[in-house]
Amino acid sequence: MENASIGNMTTAIKIVSGGQTGADRAALDAALELGVQCGGWCPKGRKAEDGKIPERYPVIELVGGDYRDRTLKNVEDTDGTIIFYFDTMSGGTALTHRFCRSKHKPFLLIDGCVMSAEVAAARIAGFSRSLSGKTLNIAGPRASGNESTYDFVYEVICRFIRIYG
Repeated sequence: MENASIGNMTTAIKIVSGGQTGADRAALDAALELGVQCGGWCPKGRKAEDGKIPERYPVIELVGGDYRDRTLKNVEDTDGTIIFYFDTMSGGTALTHRFCRSKHKPFLLIDGCVMSAEVAAARIAGFSRSLSGKTLNIAGPRASGNESTYDFVYEVICRFIRIYG
């Protein structure tokens, strides 16, 4: 696991997502590009809206699991969840929020309609400092749900890792 310094804390960060298009892949791509450990659970068959999740993404198939099961497992197995959305939450993004609340797991909401990438990265850094561990689940809309999702999440996670990680 890569060591990273966040603020005055030295820690090991890990980025987790389910490998879906949009927010999930943006987070994994940022982590892979910048050398931060990453992974997560994905549905059986590495299923995503564009077909099979490419093998370059280090996600593990949840045997017998679907999108809902994968979402729950990523919430349960991480220290906190960053939920990206744009004005309103729906689908898997809203489900992630419900799972965080019902399982009493820490979460941070990032509304890409009102928050800059710089502010979002700083908020994630503050949130990560408050957690007992540093494994962050990244959730948000699929690419088909919002065309700006990938670019925004990628920029935020890169800023977070470069500036705070």
